[in-house]
Amino acid sequence: MSARNRSRRRRSRSRNSGSSQRAQRRTQRSDAAAFWGDPTDLPAVKNEVRITAEPDAVPRSLGQPPLPGHENVAEHYFAAVYDRAVTTAGALAAAGGMIDPDTLADELGQ
Repeated sequence: MSARNRSRRRRSRSRNSGSSQRAQRRTQRSDAAAFWGDPTDLPAVKNEVRITAEPDAVPRSLGQPPLPGHENVAEHYFAAVYDRAVTTAGALAAAGGMIDPDTLADELGQ
């Protein structure tokens, strides 16, 4: 068999396998609805969003970051990232109507 015929065979195999993978994905999508069940059976959603005053409490309880010579600086930067994440989450919750913006301002002390 020539090299040209071998490469054609490889290409045709890869084309066929792609179409069978797409068919498998379609089958998996339809099975997902059966897997998750009826959405009306789900419990009611709770809109309890609370903003913490200490966003770095859990990581801080684990001790200093294992960065020899940079523990204090790393701890400061990590705390800034956690604080920013909590602030952003609060803003998203307020924008999504999950909490009252005035309540958010009160909790953040502004």
